[in-house]
Amino acid sequence: MIVSLVYQVTRRLLSVPAVLLRKQGGKDAELLVLRHENAVLRRQLAGPVRYEPADRLWFAALSSLIPRLRWARVFPMAPGTLLAWHRRLAARRWDYSERRVGDGRKLTAIRRMKRDPPE
Repeated sequence: MIVSLVYQVTRRLLSVPAVLLRKQGGKDAELLVLRHENAVLRRQLAGPVRYEPADRLWFAALSSLIPRLRWARVFPMAPGTLLAWHRRLAARRWDYSERRVGDGRKLTAIRRMKRDPPE
């Protein structure tokens, strides 16, 4: 019990210099996250909070500037949600669906017929 209390007090005391010594970029990114969260909340005063795609993009972009250990304290959503949004953005970026030509099964069957003609 006492060891746990001493540990918690020591941890809190050591977190103060960590905040003071942290790089300015991380602090600025946290402030941007909080400002955007306030803007979203002001936009939706009457109903539940719903994040638009632009909000999700903004939070996903800012997540690269903040250490992952601080995500739970800084972002208004769970870290898993933030990672899921980032995965969707990356999947959309590397989709290449406009480059696809036809059905892949048909092309494979045609290539196989050219290679091994029927008897």
